[in-house]
Amino acid sequence: MKNTLAGKRIAFLATDGVEQDELKKPWDAIKGAGAEVELISLKTGKIQGMKHAEKGDTFKVDKTIEDVSAEDYDGLVLPGGVANPDRLRMDENAVEFVKNFFDQSKPVAAICHGPWMLVEADVLAGRTVTSWPSLKTDIINAGGMWVDEEVRVDDGLVTSRKPADLDAFCAKVIEEFAEVIDAQQAA
Repeated sequence: MKNTLAGKRIAFLATDGVEQDELKKPWDAIKGAGAEVELISLKTGKIQGMKHAEKGDTFKVDKTIEDVSAEDYDGLVLPGGVANPDRLRMDENAVEFVKNFFDQSKPVAAICHGPWMLVEADVLAGRTVTSWPSLKTDIINAGGMWVDEEVRVDDGLVTSRKPADLDAFCAKVIEEFAEVIDAQQAA
């Protein structure tokens, strides 16, 4: 499984307030599976990671949301952190970027508060997902079905609840992304 994503381009969409482990662990795992990864954000420079309520490391932004398109990538990862998706969902370009991955049937992964972007992009109707428990009502109101599971896969969408789920999340993201991308390229 080492190079299951070789030659694939995966976008990570995040901004200040991202939960550091939810960015770094999937980043390292996906990169370790052979993918080229890029951090997309609302601004140039660096974004501030968080370790729950404490400031963590900063992360270099590769491109801004204005400079990218879903067509540029094979998959998308939405890390959590409370402030991160709350800020992102206020940006029309970020919301449209997420929606376009679904319009193009590309795989998407979201953890913890990351599914707020899925609510905002209006892509949850008929889908079963998991998240941090406080998003349950938002997900249901957006037409999704919420479950309390370590990791949930629904037709190319991988979701998890919290940092403690990261090992299962990372493994399932790599597996699902490889399967969906390979199937699309074979079609």
